Amino acid sequence: MAYAAAIFDMDGTLLNTLDDLAASTNAALAAFGMPGRTTDEVRQYVGNGIMNLIRLATPADTDEATRRAVFDTFCDHYAEHALDVTAPYPGIIELLDELRARGVKLAVVSNKGDFAVQELVDHFWKGQLDFAVGEREGIRRKPAPDTVLAALEALDVTPQEAVYIGDSEVDVATAAAAGLDCICVTWGFRSVETLLEAGATQLVDTCDELLELIVA
Repeated sequence: MAYAAAIFDMDGTLLNTLDDLAASTNAALAAFGMPGRTTDEVRQYVGNGIMNLIRLATPADTDEATRRAVFDTFCDHYAEHALDVTAPYPGIIELLDELRARGVKLAVVSNKGDFAVQELVDHFWKGQLDFAVGEREGIRRKPAPDTVLAALEALDVTPQEAVYIGDSEVDVATAAAAGLDCICVTWGFRSVETLLEAGATQLVDTCDELLELIVA
């Protein structure tokens, strides 16, 4: 079916942010004398918010006060380095342009800190998205449906009129919690096997395939 709105995850779906996330993670860990993590490890840690990333990246016996300090250090570093090498995946710019040309409303909902979401949206798509929100006080992060429901309200569409696009098991659960159809991309941070195990039913390998599912 043709959808009136497309709601996108950010990291691993629209933008390849992994190298910058890994760099900021390791900078924060190093500041506290903790061992670094590989990019592959960071890939598995992202998706449930920055604090969860730090909780997984720090040694198991780290106390919560120290984890909070590592978190703050990460945020400070990432605020300065979120755009070092981050870039849209191939075809994403053209996909969003085509969706806008066809009148599809566009939103981004992310578990990334809202400060970083707004910076990245302003850099890559200033004035081109109808709504964008990241993790912030007063709104539960995914897989709770809060950010998606906020997007639906801002876009003035019903769950049946919108589709959610993501790259992880968190995204599959988020779409289900909000009552939206879900499309998973295979170029992101999780394997096809992980997506299928999470219950994904629609997977795409290219932006052309994704466009067809959104507008068909």
